Amino acid sequence: MASRLLYVMDPMCSWCWGFAPVVEALAEQAAAASVPLQIVVGGLRRDQVAVDAAARVRYLGYWQAVNASTGQLFDFERGLPEGLVYDTEPACRALVTARNLHAPSAWTLLKLIQEAFYTEGADVTQASVLVQLAEQAGIPRIEFAEAFDSQAMEEATAADFTWVQDLGISGFPTLLAERDGQLALLTNGYQPLEVLSPLLGRWLERAAHA
Repeated sequence: MASRLLYVMDPMCSWCWGFAPVVEALAEQAAAASVPLQIVVGGLRRDQVAVDAAARVRYLGYWQAVNASTGQLFDFERGLPEGLVYDTEPACRALVTARNLHAPSAWTLLKLIQEAFYTEGADVTQASVLVQLAEQAGIPRIEFAEAFDSQAMEEATAADFTWVQDLGISGFPTLLAERDGQLALLTNGYQPLEVLSPLLGRWLERAAHA
């Protein structure tokens, strides 16, 4: 009986950055039971205009809340650089591209994108930035760039977005457990490890004996 975990998220979602250490620990817990964890991208925002001063204040308020709740670090000075168009599709497509080219690299790339955006003030909506980060994640630059620009990856990213919308998932991070096509919700929204680890443990135990 095939089992897996699905991590529904967006690399430019601040609560997903806050959740990063938790999901990393849960991935290890699941891997110990030979259950893989796959990234599914949700498509948080598709803005077409640059973030203005009022929006930046509002977003930084979200970041401060995440920092206060989770302890994850943010660069509040350089974050959300002037001219940023808050369209998360390119960063999501980068993860889908990595997932298709070399699945384990998607996790490395996710961490690099999140760190660049939240702690270094990088504009991770730019293809040039994403290609550079993918190279750091170990994916050959030309191979990644060609795949990232392809219609196939655009369609694969859109398919992730549609799957998430069709499930009615509106908040990230969301963690789903799947066994034989049946989905169970572990969390919709941030929860600390001490809450989620026992939940996952019980699910893994049931999955092992099913």
